[in-house]
Amino acid sequence: MQIRTLLAGSAMLALLAGCAAGPTDQGAAEPGVTSTEQTYQGTLPCRNCEGIDLTVTMEGEEQGAAAGRTFDLEAAYRGHPENPPNESYSGNWEVLDGTADDPQATVYELTPNGEGQVYYFLRLDPQTLELIDPQRRRFQNNEVLRLKRM
Repeated sequence: MQIRTLLAGSAMLALLAGCAAGPTDQGAAEPGVTSTEQTYQGTLPCRNCEGIDLTVTMEGEEQGAAAGRTFDLEAAYRGHPENPPNESYSGNWEVLDGTADDPQATVYELTPNGEGQVYYFLRLDPQTLELIDPQRRRFQNNEVLRLKRM
């Protein structure tokens, strides 16, 4: 089972689940990814399991050369009946400006090498990333789609 299928299902589940939280108003004045390596972790919802443990490690600086901005993404399925193997993706990340609701927001676009889904994360603050859709819109039940910096 591919992570993109589960993430798409999870995102749809989060969208349909309700329990919407309003936009967060957390310190946007602090810089985002500025050191050479930062790791974020969280557990995303899973339709067929207890959750998808996601770890994203981003290397490079926002203002650095594109080739120097790399990422590794690890996904592990917790309590899945088919016990799928962990999935790993590596590639490059870019900084995008703005979302559908906030033109000043910072979005990280993670593009895997080879096959794999492109991921979009909204930087809520220097400690929190939130998975958003490819049109850079937040999901309704966005609190369950957050990763915290380690």
